[in-house]
Amino acid sequence: MSQTYRQYQVENVCLPWSLSGLRLADVPIPTPGPGGVLVKIEAVSLQFRDVLVVNGSYPLPLLDNVVPCSDMAGSIVAMGNEVKNWTVGDRVIANFHPDLLHEDAITLEMTKNILGSTVNGVLGEYRLFPAHSLVMIPEHLSYEEAATLPCAALTAYNALLYGFAPVKAGDTVLIQGTGGVSIFALQFVLASGATAIVISSSDAKLKAATRLGAKHVINYSTTPNWPDEVLRITGGRGVDRVLDVVGNAALGKSIASVRLGGSIDIIGVLGGQSNVPPVDIIGPAIWKQLKIRGLSVGSVSQLKMMIRLLEANPDTTRPVIDKVFPFRDAAEAFRYVEEQKHVGKVVIKIGD
Repeated sequence: MSQTYRQYQVENVCLPWSLSGLRLADVPIPTPGPGGVLVKIEAVSLQFRDVLVVNGSYPLPLLDNVVPCSDMAGSIVAMGNEVKNWTVGDRVIANFHPDLLHEDAITLEMTKNILGSTVNGVLGEYRLFPAHSLVMIPEHLSYEEAATLPCAALTAYNALLYGFAPVKAGDTVLIQGTGGVSIFALQFVLASGATAIVISSSDAKLKAATRLGAKHVINYSTTPNWPDEVLRITGGRGVDRVLDVVGNAALGKSIASVRLGGSIDIIGVLGGQSNVPPVDIIGPAIWKQLKIRGLSVGSVSQLKMMIRLLEANPDTTRPVIDKVFPFRDAAEAFRYVEEQKHVGKVVIKIGD
């Protein structure tokens, strides 16, 4: 085995909102410590957050020359002498928050330790992980498919199947968008026997959502008062749940769309945070007796529970991959995600 490997790093971004800072570097292959595991990375999936890291617009602190991306799939090639629960050759993914083992034991320090921002991420040929952060890949999934699970799938699972109460048969769920989290949410809604309403500004993306099982779709560009359409579809009642990936820019409409006693899971701010009018949530939350929850991905134990769901529903929950890029074209993959033309996930294949 070579003594070095290639990884992408984010170095001096010359122009905001450009990809000029993405650089390929050769670095030594590390040796695992007592509790560490060396993984040969086979595939990496992209989040919109990764684009913000690379183009210099990420609003939170970053490690200098950070290796971007948080979601990978690979195989174990070496382990420390204290690692007992893994073997060389095991196919694994790593949790977004490496040290968040159980959701009920979360601390502020755990949330600060995030792959691809405050610590180096996974866009390279190898990486060391603490053994406790790894989870076995389901046998029915490829590396490319498995690489989509740690952030997008787990966020959707945490929101809809672990939050206030699991989505159940007979529920109606409003899903914003057709990106990675949203498509996994659609699949989990269908696996639960519930009904999905998907909104997007693209008719082509809505057709894709319909093919995947969405019963109702709404183009919010041509139907700007889309809560009225949601109420029409639900007979004036409103939906049981909203998966909100937009944030303040659409929160008022999410509130208008949900039923009395319903819930809203907020998992993103794709609508931006500046130049957005304030939203009155206190009055409507009290009057409609709403449950509003924010969340950031999930824990290792939740990731394991989600894997069991995927194994029990392999067809309904198979990851939807829009496009796979080779490692050498990583910048093009980031640009493709930045344009937000994809449905489902965008993946970078690391190996040849």
